[in-house]
Amino acid sequence: MDEQPTANDGGVALKKTIGYFSAVNFIFNVILGTGIFISPGAVLLYSQLNVGVSLVIWAVCGLISITGALCYAELGTTFPSSGGEFFYIKRSLGPIPAFIFLWTATIFLRPAIITVQALMFAEYTIQPFFPGCPSPEAIKKIAAIAVILVVGIINCLSVKWIIVMQNVFSVLKMASLSAIALCGIVQLAMGKTKNFHNAFAGGVPNVSQIGEAFYQGMFAYGGWNALNYVVGWNSLNYMAEEIKNPSKNIPRSIITSMCTVMVFYLLVNISYLTVLTPKELVSSAAVSVTWADRMIPTWAWIIPVSVALSIFGSLNGGMFMLGRLNYAGSKEGHLPSIISMLHVHYLTPAPAMIISTIIACVFVIPSDLISLTNYFSFCTWLLVGLTCISLIVLRFREPHLERPYKVFLPIAFVVVGVSAFLVLAPIVQNPKIQYFYALLFMFSGILVYIPFVHFKLKIPYMDKVTCYLQLLLEVSPTDIFEDAKTE
Repeated sequence: MDEQPTANDGGVALKKTIGYFSAVNFIFNVILGTGIFISPGAVLLYSQLNVGVSLVIWAVCGLISITGALCYAELGTTFPSSGGEFFYIKRSLGPIPAFIFLWTATIFLRPAIITVQALMFAEYTIQPFFPGCPSPEAIKKIAAIAVILVVGIINCLSVKWIIVMQNVFSVLKMASLSAIALCGIVQLAMGKTKNFHNAFAGGVPNVSQIGEAFYQGMFAYGGWNALNYVVGWNSLNYMAEEIKNPSKNIPRSIITSMCTVMVFYLLVNISYLTVLTPKELVSSAAVSVTWADRMIPTWAWIIPVSVALSIFGSLNGGMFMLGRLNYAGSKEGHLPSIISMLHVHYLTPAPAMIISTIIACVFVIPSDLISLTNYFSFCTWLLVGLTCISLIVLRFREPHLERPYKVFLPIAFVVVGVSAFLVLAPIVQNPKIQYFYALLFMFSGILVYIPFVHFKLKIPYMDKVTCYLQLLLEVSPTDIFEDAKTE
């Protein structure tokens, strides 16, 4: 990894400090969070306790993630700048759809995801001190806010620290999941295959239930544990501007990490089912802890520790991406200008990280994880479909763009079709008012866009506030040093 440059190296800008190994570990950490420790029960529940159907759904979720990754790899290598989907949608479909994405992701989806990760981290770290009873809500909230603040500060100080932490947690996470997977293989070899006899003999889920089962599975692949916006397989695109040789490393890193994750998820699910019955798996609030109590009672404490470390790694990666999204949105004029400034010493988007941290802290509230997963996924797949439509539009509108990596175009149409199914299936067969509320919130962003972005309505004294914050936070616009050199 390159040494952290300073402003004297030629201007204030995000630097290329992330290589192939670090990029693979980063995605791996973002994906492997709490999802694999929680989603198996929900997937099996919506699969009507049908073991065969649930395992097929896990495998198909992996394939969908890989096809989505291939589409995002083309966009990331064609436009290697931080900001992800916001930048792609704005270029292909215009500023209003891009702002709707930005509004939904920055104000609602990703801060809430980070909050739930923090609450789950607090749950797993505090629960051992309260054996046999629920941990106090107040203490859990304080711990959740504390971990959000710690991660926010780290992201403000150094990109190198973030990458080092991700690499360390990746190794620890791999070790714990490898142990679970290996125990499952041993159990199968010992003949513990009862739950796999007549695997497809359970109930048959309807279309709506299949869609909701995919919501749960895709959240786990998305890199968020109980409630994840599906960003795991596109997380690398948010830091494309900081990756060495992006045209080569982005597609290699995404495909390597996604294939590894798919194998791990299938093995871990099989391991759970060698020890627990489908009903036990569904009824367990923390399936990995229940599995450990049965499998390794003396060393069962290792699992909560592993889960906490896993959550922390995902929380760190999620905060990193949210800060980059806010930074990119501000550079395009869709958020206040202070958010697009970088710290003059650390060269990190400190204001973007600070606002992300504040919003996430505000969101520290208890939630129904499964329900929120479904509602977030509904919004998520609308945005994923929009992004892949952007890829298709750009292929026809700008065919001569230099594309270091090009996905087989029918794959993009497949992802759009999958997105449409995952959005429409739960609504058509089992409509819920919450889906309408989600749509209403998304399109309410237009009420903000028209006056403040389109007509550029100025808030009184905003320039003075920006100047004061710039001095207080020691941040600078990214082009100030280049302008000075030009003069």
